[in-house]
Amino acid sequence: MSQAEHTRAAAIERPQDQLSHAELPTSGASPELPVRPVVRRPFVLAAVMAASFMIAIEATIVSTAMPRIAGQLGDLQLYAWVFSSFLLAQTATTVVFGKLADLYGRRSVLLVGIGIFLVGSVLCGFAWSMGSLIAFRLIQGLGAGAIQPVSITVIGDIYPTHERGRVQGWLASVWGVSSVIGPLAGGLIIQHVSWAWVFWINVPIGLAAAAGFYFFLRETVSTEQRSVDVPGAALFTIAIAALMVALTEVGAANTRTALTAAALCVIAGALFVWQERRARDPMIAFGLWAHRSLAATNVATLFSGMAVIGLTTFLPMYVQAVMGRSPLTAGFMLTAMVLGWPIAATLGARNFTRFGLRPILIAGAVLLPVGALPFVLLEPTMSPLIAGLGSLIMGFGMGFFSTAAIVLIQDSVGWSERGAATASNLFARSLGSTLGATVLGVVLNASLSRDGGGSLQQIQRLLGEHGKALDAGTSRAALAHGLHLTFWGVLLIAVLTLAVALLVPRDARRRPNEA
Repeated sequence: MSQAEHTRAAAIERPQDQLSHAELPTSGASPELPVRPVVRRPFVLAAVMAASFMIAIEATIVSTAMPRIAGQLGDLQLYAWVFSSFLLAQTATTVVFGKLADLYGRRSVLLVGIGIFLVGSVLCGFAWSMGSLIAFRLIQGLGAGAIQPVSITVIGDIYPTHERGRVQGWLASVWGVSSVIGPLAGGLIIQHVSWAWVFWINVPIGLAAAAGFYFFLRETVSTEQRSVDVPGAALFTIAIAALMVALTEVGAANTRTALTAAALCVIAGALFVWQERRARDPMIAFGLWAHRSLAATNVATLFSGMAVIGLTTFLPMYVQAVMGRSPLTAGFMLTAMVLGWPIAATLGARNFTRFGLRPILIAGAVLLPVGALPFVLLEPTMSPLIAGLGSLIMGFGMGFFSTAAIVLIQDSVGWSERGAATASNLFARSLGSTLGATVLGVVLNASLSRDGGGSLQQIQRLLGEHGKALDAGTSRAALAHGLHLTFWGVLLIAVLTLAVALLVPRDARRRPNEA
C-alpha cells in the first residue's frame, strides 16, 4: 500500500476527524487538524450539486428543444450526431480526466472542465448549421468528461463512508429536480425566446459551481507519479468516431465512405487494444473483464445505455412532429423517466440486503422491455400520457438496474481494483449511449431516405412547426414510420439487456464483510 493509501486509511479509521485528504490544509498547519471542515463541506457539496445539475438538465432541455432546432438548421440526417458527438467526447475523456485529477488535483481539473463546458455552451448558442452545432457539442462533451467523474471523486474524498449514503440522496435529488425543470425550461424557451438560450442557461449555473470549487475546495496533491493514457484515448475516439461515420453512411447508402470508415475503425481498434495491453495505466483494464460478474454486468449496462438514449433522443421528435404536441408536452414525457430513475435507485439501495443485488438487477432489466412496449404501440391519435407511462416504467427499470449494477461490480473485485471496476461500468454506459444514438439514428435515416430529398425538406418544416403544418400528412406518416422502427430497436435492445443480465452469476451478491 502506498503512503497516500496509508494516510487515507488512517483518516477513515479516525471518524472524529470526518475529514478527507482533500480537506487538509495545504500549509501552515498540522495535517492532522481539519481547517473548518464543517463549514467548508456544505459549500463544496453545493458546488458539486450545481455542476451535476448543469449536466443533468442538459439531457432533458436539449432533447426537448432539438426537434425545433433541427427544423431551423436543417440536415436532418445529422440529428442523432448532436447527441452522439457529446457522448463520444465525454466517454473518451472520462478516464483521462480522472487520472489528471490524481496528478494535478480535483479543483484544477474541475475548473478547467467547467470552463470548457461553458465555452462549448456559448458556441452552441451561436451555431449556424447542424455541422457547427455538432462540433460545439463535442466541446461541451469534453467538459462533461471532466465534470462528472471528478465531482463524484470529490464526494468520495470529503465524506467518509458512513455519511456517503445521505450525500448520494442529495445528488439523486438533483436529477429528479432537473427532470422537472429541464422540460419546462426547454418548452418555455422554445416557445418564447431563441433556442440559443437552451445552451446559454448553463453559464450562470457553471459560474456558480466554479466559484464554489475555487473558494471552498482545498486539497494537497499527491506526488505519486501516474501516467495518462492519452494515446489510448485518442485511438479509442478515432475508432468509435469512424464506426459512427460508417454506420451513418451505410444508412445513407454511401458505400465507399462507409467502407473507408469501417477500415479505419478496425485499424484504430486494433491499435487501441495493442496500446492498452502495453500501457502502464491503461484506459481500459482488460484483465478486469475476466470476472464473469463484471463482464456480464458491463455488457448489460452498455445495452441499457443504448435503450435509454434511444428514448431520450427520439421520443420528443415523435410527440412534437407526429402527435402535434408542444415542446413542453414532449419534455414532460421524458420527465417521467428521469423522475422515476432516482426514486427506484433509492428503493433499490434500501433493499439490497433484503432481496440481494442480482434479483434487483434482474427486476430492473425486466422493466426495461416492459416500458419499451408502449412506444411500439404508440399511435399519433393516442394520448401522450401513454408515452409518459412507458418513460416512467423505463425510468424505474434503470433506477433498479444501474444502482444494483454499480454495487455488484464493486463487490465482484478486490479493493485494489474497485476504482477501475467502477470506472469500467460508467464507461460501458457512456459507450452504450454513444452507440445507441448512432445506431438508432441510422435506422431513422434509412427509413426516411426511401422517400427522397423532397420528403426530408417537408419533414424539416414539420419539425420547425412542431407538427402543425397543414400539408404535412405524408411527411408525418413517413416520420411516424421511421420513428416506430427506432422504437422497435429500443425494444430489441431492452430485451438484449435482460438476456445478458440473466447471465450474471447467481453467487454475485454483496459481501458486506469485505472492504
